[in-house]
Amino acid sequence: MNKDKRRLILERLRNDNPKPETELEFSNPYELLVAVALSAQATDVSVNKATRKLFPVANTPQAMLDLGAEGVKQYIKTIGLFNTKAENVIKAARILVEQHGGEVPEDRAALEKLPGVGRKTANVVLNTAFGWPTIAVDTHIFRVSNRTKFAMGKNVDEVEQKLLKVVPSEFKVDVHHWLILHGRYTCLARKPRCGSCLIEDLCEFKDKVYPDE
Repeated sequence: MNKDKRRLILERLRNDNPKPETELEFSNPYELLVAVALSAQATDVSVNKATRKLFPVANTPQAMLDLGAEGVKQYIKTIGLFNTKAENVIKAARILVEQHGGEVPEDRAALEKLPGVGRKTANVVLNTAFGWPTIAVDTHIFRVSNRTKFAMGKNVDEVEQKLLKVVPSEFKVDVHHWLILHGRYTCLARKPRCGSCLIEDLCEFKDKVYPDE
């Protein structure tokens, strides 16, 4: 795919959704950090359902520590891997309190040292909470980038590096949101909705699927 076609795709996505936002519900960087960590192998809908009850009780590292792992589990037990996630949330909260004054650091290395926080989560926090031009690559973005031929790679790291290389600066803050929403609602894993796709004529996927097929 050439740069002109990529720009057209990005312009269409921007015109359709000028100010994209994550579907995870949060009101501060710490809530976002916890929500993203909980969303691993879970849906945003299931995470929001749990955090709507959890965050009014504990939405700071110290409050989360006071709640304790067993307390956290009671709020997130409907989410997959909740036992491990609860333990990681508490371990991360302790580090934030002891090493960062109870604040979420605007620093990639520090974020990635937190239990349960990998590169993708760090990217989301840096992008969504602090406005960094980072591009988090999840399964949706990996699929869309490869299927459309927008930014191909054998793994999420390769796709991230390709996106960082080919996406013009003006689109970098928002592109992760556009691609994830496109993958979640249009470019579906099993049967993409090509007939109602905003960028169908620009996409280089050879096996397009239409409603009557």
